[in-house]
Amino acid sequence: MKKIYSLVLTTLILFSCGDKKEQSIDNVIATKDIKQIRTKKAELDQKVQALSNDIKKLNTEIEALDTIKRVPLVTAITIKNEVFTHFLELQGNVKTKQNVLIYPEMPGTLETVLVKEGQKVYKGQVLARIDDGGLAQQVAQLEATTALAKTTYERQEKLWNQKIGSEIQFLQTKTNYEATKSQLAQLKKQLGKSTIRAPFAGVIDNVFKDQGTVVSPGPGSEVFRIVNLGNMFIEADVPESYISDIVPGKEVEIEFPVLGTTLDTKVRQTGNFINPANRTFRVEIGVPNQDRSIKPNLTAKLKINDYTSPEAILIPQSIISENAEGEQYVYKITDLNNEFGTAKQVVVKTGKTQGDVIEILEGITVGDKLIKAGARSVKDGQEIKISKS
Repeated sequence: MKKIYSLVLTTLILFSCGDKKEQSIDNVIATKDIKQIRTKKAELDQKVQALSNDIKKLNTEIEALDTIKRVPLVTAITIKNEVFTHFLELQGNVKTKQNVLIYPEMPGTLETVLVKEGQKVYKGQVLARIDDGGLAQQVAQLEATTALAKTTYERQEKLWNQKIGSEIQFLQTKTNYEATKSQLAQLKKQLGKSTIRAPFAGVIDNVFKDQGTVVSPGPGSEVFRIVNLGNMFIEADVPESYISDIVPGKEVEIEFPVLGTTLDTKVRQTGNFINPANRTFRVEIGVPNQDRSIKPNLTAKLKINDYTSPEAILIPQSIISENAEGEQYVYKITDLNNEFGTAKQVVVKTGKTQGDVIEILEGITVGDKLIKAGARSVKDGQEIKISKS
């Protein structure tokens, strides 16, 4: 191309120097004669047109004689089957069903507090005692009365079995014993409310009331918070379109950004109700917590496996383009001869995406070669060269 421009320049110089009598452009302009100026311009237009025709002839001959093909350089990928695992990404919060506030069941003074914050407790362990207001003495008295009523009833029963005494006496002693026993059971139940026990095994997270505080049942009178970190789970809302894909047993990858940890688990329960407000259903995912580092309300990122294909065709999303009709297409390499081939535009049907790859459902098959680098700079039917690097 440089040789062509040199030739044109030389020709122009020869034209300008070939006729010594020809007036220069400046001299023509200086005449202020419009007719003469137009004549001069017409002469130069003819010369430019002649040179342009000569350059086209030279380019045609160069292309015919040039042995080095000037074609786009591209890289290629060969299509093969791969395992494709797609994940639905959501966000959720850690919860536990064993995170409760413990309230007193009877009014009175908090006589003793037997645990402290952070202490592990077992189910049924005594956490605190409330002053029973003399209920223990009443129970002791009623126990003695019940024991006497029992003895009287048993003796009267023996006599009645021997046909001694009246039936009324037997029935009176029996009724007296049963009534006294019922009163004792009720009083013991009332006395039991003066003892606050752990409803399940866990850790005392908070102690809200100190020894000597007057407490009573009802809101604002909580004494302890107990938490069990062993049975944790995450709840998340899933769009209804995934209702047939996300079922119990599906694999889940949980990431805790704050802790910098990731763990694998499974969906353990799915909801049977679609929320009409946001068209979602709820899933519950179990969270193993061996080291007790995961706490309630901790934010978690979820990746739920909703689709797996053992023989999928995957390609980079970056090589897909879209035409004016909204169809997606790629360039397949045809007529391959050594490192040269032809770019053929092929319309494809795509599926799910994951990361920077996308699944191809229709349009290409295993063994096809696609243009990767350079896919957006070629045209349909254009000759291309495949880079070996």
